[in-house]
Amino acid sequence: MTAPAVPAPDTSAGTPDAPATGREPGTPLRHELRAVHALIYRDLLRLSSQPAHTALMLLQPVLYLFVLGGGLAALIPNSSLGVGYQTYLFPGMLMMTVQTPAIMVGIRLITDRQSGYLRELLMAPVSRSTLLLGSCAGGTIVSTVQGAVLLGLAGTVGLPYDPLLLALLLVGMILTSFTITALSLALAVTLGRPEIFHMLLGLVMMPLLFLSGGFFPIENLPGWAHALAAANPLAYGVDLLRRCIALRVPDQAATAGLDWFGRQPPLLLEGALLLAGGVMALLWAAHRFSRPE
Repeated sequence: MTAPAVPAPDTSAGTPDAPATGREPGTPLRHELRAVHALIYRDLLRLSSQPAHTALMLLQPVLYLFVLGGGLAALIPNSSLGVGYQTYLFPGMLMMTVQTPAIMVGIRLITDRQSGYLRELLMAPVSRSTLLLGSCAGGTIVSTVQGAVLLGLAGTVGLPYDPLLLALLLVGMILTSFTITALSLALAVTLGRPEIFHMLLGLVMMPLLFLSGGFFPIENLPGWAHALAAANPLAYGVDLLRRCIALRVPDQAATAGLDWFGRQPPLLLEGALLLAGGVMALLWAAHRFSRPE
């Protein structure tokens, strides 16, 4: 004997007692996008509610730019760099400005996990990858906003307020901020304690900055350091920003940056490598983050 057929529910009328799982097409995607928007909004609220913290993070690159840059500008001739030292230092200070809030995203993920806030987020009806994407997008936007504040000082170091130049530098900062944020998240989902994260950053961040070409040309480094610089994502970000300046200010030629077997890589290739590195780091972080705890 066969079982009686169960009539299919009529969803055309959209009755209010329809099961919760019977969502109309497109609703799950809207839920994911709303979750990303909520995480970005949370980061922007944090930025606007902590002006003193933001000012302190901007203070260090500003001091480097005007105190260190102004002091060394009298000692380093323009002929050795092709530009004045403060102009040469400016891309490195943009990098320093965007890297700090980008790294803070990884630290926040670890502290949220320890405080239990992350567990509450994971109860939301969205995928874990979406939560990670929202954190990455929020960190990228906050980093870029802070970098844009320092970008307003371009005229004080001899750069023109050319709209196209500012747009190129802004795009370069967005790309660099995304890559550093994704790398920070990839590191955060791998490590379990913020102490280890801070210790690792203390060991590697200053060497990465010095090997980025932000303070002095990479060509002046020892030969063994060139290979390390070629694997340094900060070096690609600094070189990208510096070459964007050279595109719009012809009389300030860019000094030699990254060196691949005696040749400088194309500008678009540097940008593509930065983007690919950020995407790969974010995919790795999403893979690790999707594992149940």
